[in-house]
Amino acid sequence: MFRLQSSKVLAVEMTGDAVKAKNGSMVAYDGDMAFKKLTGGGDGIRGMVTRRLTGEQMTVMEVRGRGICWFADRASDINLVGLQGDTLSVESSNLLATDGGLRTGTAFTGLRGASQGNGLFTTTVEGHGQVAIMSDGPAVLLRVSPQYPLTVDPGAYVAHQGNLRRSLQSGVTFRTLLGEGGGEAFQMRFEGDGLVYVQPSERNTVGGDV
Repeated sequence: MFRLQSSKVLAVEMTGDAVKAKNGSMVAYDGDMAFKKLTGGGDGIRGMVTRRLTGEQMTVMEVRGRGICWFADRASDINLVGLQGDTLSVESSNLLATDGGLRTGTAFTGLRGASQGNGLFTTTVEGHGQVAIMSDGPAVLLRVSPQYPLTVDPGAYVAHQGNLRRSLQSGVTFRTLLGEGGGEAFQMRFEGDGLVYVQPSERNTVGGDV
């Protein structure tokens, strides 16, 4: 069971089951726990191969046992997402922990690559269970509907779920509109029906100043 100990600390109550978490994110535990480092950023050979081809590194550990384990990373804000058989797409650097039974993998994001510039793929999580994602500041949850598509600064994008189509638009950014940008950059556009998580802070991106 996932719960927030605070806005920046995740507590996971375990009864012999397992949880997968970002390597090195465990800050304390109470009980009998075993830790195992996992290779690759997704389940199976495909996840490992695509990560290697794109140079994207996502080191994950498996924690199994009985008791309570606490996780945190760089004082980032933590957001809980419940999956009911659907899929969550998330930047690998924003993924903190998942229920052990959830499947992780990779998804193609386009020729400009993921928003952190780590490659052509982003992380997917699917199944039934809980996911903890991180954001730089409290995440904002935005609704996308067929009548109201959404355009997002790639540096602020964290994750999305639902029946959404994502596309990348190059040449114009929020800052270039204000005369502050430099070099080629792009925006992310979402159409369909679903939710998008954004953070109130921008990371550096492959597309230039955004």
